[in-house]
Amino acid sequence: MEEKLKLKYPVIVEGRYDKAKVCNIVSTPVIALDGFSVFKNAEKQQLLKRLSREQGIIMLTDSDRAGTFLRAKLKGILKGTVYNVYAPAVLGKEKRKSAPSADGLLGVEGIDSNILCELLKPFANGSAPASSEITKTRFYADGFSGGNNSSERRKKLCKLLSLPENLSSKALLDAINLLVSESDYENAVKIINEE
Repeated sequence: MEEKLKLKYPVIVEGRYDKAKVCNIVSTPVIALDGFSVFKNAEKQQLLKRLSREQGIIMLTDSDRAGTFLRAKLKGILKGTVYNVYAPAVLGKEKRKSAPSADGLLGVEGIDSNILCELLKPFANGSAPASSEITKTRFYADGFSGGNNSSERRKKLCKLLSLPENLSSKALLDAINLLVSESDYENAVKIINEE
């Protein structure tokens, strides 16, 4: 990767190692939450609230349960615009750690820089990504919510679209509408239906 991405929005990550990794990719402010301590830091919460209200932020957390919990908890605090970008669920451990995480997944710091670059590229050059228009009704009709095996179908969909498997149906729909083209969604649905 030759040139850093200039993003319209600041990027919020879990910790300092994630921040170091993302700072190598973007020339935009990157703010580390410092894990769960953000919930005891009123000043940082105020900063995040202001940024989300005034310009919007990109939330890039790990794809494990802790990352999902951070997102959900922050969603209740931040009332502005938050673009959720999901690191793919990749099994492994970071080089600096002696053992894998509880979920056995790489965090943002362990994800390949080229993959992170592709995830953040839609926000480059002062733009927000074009979103899909997959409605709740269509999501239901496609068998991803409210049906007998909708949970299994969502897991397959997540895998095909390189999204974390532990997303709720609403979070998954939001992620698809933000990060996935309608044609990629339709192709994934077709593959799942043909199985």
